[in-house]
Amino acid sequence: MARRGVARRGVARLRGVTDTAPGRLRLATVLLTVLVLAFGALTAWQVGARSQAAGQVVSHSEPLNQDAAEIYRSLADADTTAAGGFLLAGDAPQAVQDRYRNDLATAGRLLAQAAARTGSASGAQQWVSQLNQQLPQYAGLVETARANDRQGLPLGGAYLRYASTLMQGTMLPSAQKLADVESGQLDGDYADARSLPWASIGLGLVALGALVLCQVLLLRRTNRVFNPGLLGATASVLVALVWLVFGTVSGGLDLSDSRSHGALPLRALNQARIEALQSRAAENLDLVARGASDSYTKTWTTVTALLAGPAADGKARTQGGMLDRARAGAPAEAGAALAQARAQFVAWDTRHQSAAASNNAGDYAAALRTTVGSPGTDSSDSAFNAMDQQLARAAAVEQAAFRSAAQDVDGSLGILAAGVALLAALATAGVVVGLGRRLAEYR
Repeated sequence: MARRGVARRGVARLRGVTDTAPGRLRLATVLLTVLVLAFGALTAWQVGARSQAAGQVVSHSEPLNQDAAEIYRSLADADTTAAGGFLLAGDAPQAVQDRYRNDLATAGRLLAQAAARTGSASGAQQWVSQLNQQLPQYAGLVETARANDRQGLPLGGAYLRYASTLMQGTMLPSAQKLADVESGQLDGDYADARSLPWASIGLGLVALGALVLCQVLLLRRTNRVFNPGLLGATASVLVALVWLVFGTVSGGLDLSDSRSHGALPLRALNQARIEALQSRAAENLDLVARGASDSYTKTWTTVTALLAGPAADGKARTQGGMLDRARAGAPAEAGAALAQARAQFVAWDTRHQSAAASNNAGDYAAALRTTVGSPGTDSSDSAFNAMDQQLARAAAVEQAAFRSAAQDVDGSLGILAAGVALLAALATAGVVVGLGRRLAEYR
């Protein structure tokens, strides 16, 4: 009963206030001020969050995503290069050894950066930690393989295959999990940055409608067409709303462009580079195995089908592989590089089939020459390297396209958040001044 009495007294006081014109003006001032300030505060919060997410895309999640892909690529290239160097044995040029060491150094450096830039609660930490533990194990197995091979011991090939099993069966899946985590973070930041602030837009429309309604009611009661303060407040809210809609839509379109012509083609291109390295590793390890296993031949067939389409007897590979998908949406220069990469794959595929035929006929030396050859010869190695160079060129173009489209979005959204907050403050001042003058007439 006591609560009901308090409520009734409150309603009675409110009615008493609104029964008089000054009371209604004061109530309108409070309501309009709250609406306009809430619109400004909500917009600053929502657009500020989108600005932060856009900044994360450019400065954090996309670089980490690309680093994760580069970790995978470096590890896969190290495995491929180790197998190629093993096949060449004492004839391996210094460039091959340097490439292997650089791959391991790059993977180690990027893993250290990833560990420093991801939080302890991040799912990426688990895979970074595992790879940091496994990397020296792999390097040790490769060195053991080389030491045995230099002494002419057949255990060298077994150690190298064991190292490759560790890489292909454990390390690369961990690197793929790391890449998946970072890709998910990038997708999440994109979604946050591109979403429209519907709550801010809705509240802005309510505030604009309330300002217009207040002026209509004042016109009916006072026959005064214009109230400069309320007109200024209405104009400020209208400008803020238009800026909010067009600013967020424009930023979203820029981010969509960076995603469709940069991030997504780059993701497909990274996958193509990985499949190329897996194919090359299988090709080299098949010769290392010397017929002890047909698993590498099966791997070559499976992975090259993903890379460039399945092979048909006596016919060119069909379209639809990752090389072709990477061209979809890619910038023109990247597309041209990918077209050249596919041409180099055709040369590589042809040389691989020739080497396989020689190996099956028992001519291991000819198969070895066709597969690894010496620099400048028409070998699988030279075709693969030429293809990898074109893929790297395409990746550089797509990274530049991403940065060009996305790098200024966070700044423009930050200016938008501050601008709408300022306009809301001006609108509040307009409400107070405009209705304050009407109140002064009753004194």
